[in-house]
Amino acid sequence: MKRKFTRVAAVLCGMSLLLTGCRIGNKNIVVSNILNDRQVFKIEGTVCSLKEARVYLTNYQNIYGTAYGVDLWKHDFGDDSLVKYIKAVTMEELTQVVSMDLLAQSREVALSEDELSAISEAAAEYYASLFRSEENTYLEVTESDISEYYQHYALAQKLYNSLTNSVNEEVSDDEARVIEIMQIFVADSTKASDVAAKLERGDDFASVANNYNELSSIQTTVARDELPKEVEEVAFNLDNGQTSSMIQAGKGFYFIKCLNKYNEELTEANKSNIVEKREKEAFDDVYNQFVAGLNSSINKDMWDELTLDTTDGIQTDSFFEIFEKHCGEI
Repeated sequence: MKRKFTRVAAVLCGMSLLLTGCRIGNKNIVVSNILNDRQVFKIEGTVCSLKEARVYLTNYQNIYGTAYGVDLWKHDFGDDSLVKYIKAVTMEELTQVVSMDLLAQSREVALSEDELSAISEAAAEYYASLFRSEENTYLEVTESDISEYYQHYALAQKLYNSLTNSVNEEVSDDEARVIEIMQIFVADSTKASDVAAKLERGDDFASVANNYNELSSIQTTVARDELPKEVEEVAFNLDNGQTSSMIQAGKGFYFIKCLNKYNEELTEANKSNIVEKREKEAFDDVYNQFVAGLNSSINKDMWDELTLDTTDGIQTDSFFEIFEKHCGEI
């Protein structure tokens, strides 16, 4: 089960959060006045150019700027939260890529000739997709630039896979088991006693839950580690249709009715989640230690003042899709 960096960025330690927090590991970061207006940030000796950042920005603004077929850029939401979100996603992704590439170099992870050939094909296809004159003028990139950016991205993906390829991908049905339940939670002991009495005399669980439950939902699906330990131990040992007695946990009292003690479809899906969690832990063990020793600087004023071009002439959104098409097996 080969993981893709394109899908795991969110689980990595976000250097952008560390940058904006003015620390990387135990070091203060520098808000630079040395970087020029074409440079976004520098980590160790590696500089991220504004051109590379714009490629990410324009693709993300078009990927995330549409929801359910609605162009969000044509709506006034009264603030610049969407712009801030796009810029935050871009900064997070780019700082991760640069940091991972530095780690790859330190571990002598490199791209093969076949991988570089696949990257060249991807770059040619993406560059050809920039058929609008506005996009070419705005991005100011050559096909060689796109190939370079894809190489950065591919090396990060190859590093991730190299650090996680020894992770055990075997997950038992019981470890991944997802169950369907109805639940009641109350914080007050008197109310808990009332619920217990009603359930004991045979009142309908759903009706009692409608009157007493203090959680946001009554019927739900849960996997292991999603309930308090005391509740999980009971819930995962109930048979279909069986109701628990009162369970004290945390700041209140729970009652659980099992609707389905084994949801096969969701259990199979959860196996992938468990493997991803194992991979994240394996990756973080190495990555976080490496990041803690890095020096960095950011051109904060330039980045804060940078605007997005959301006009109809800038519609490119296939940078990551084309990468996946040609380089997904790296």
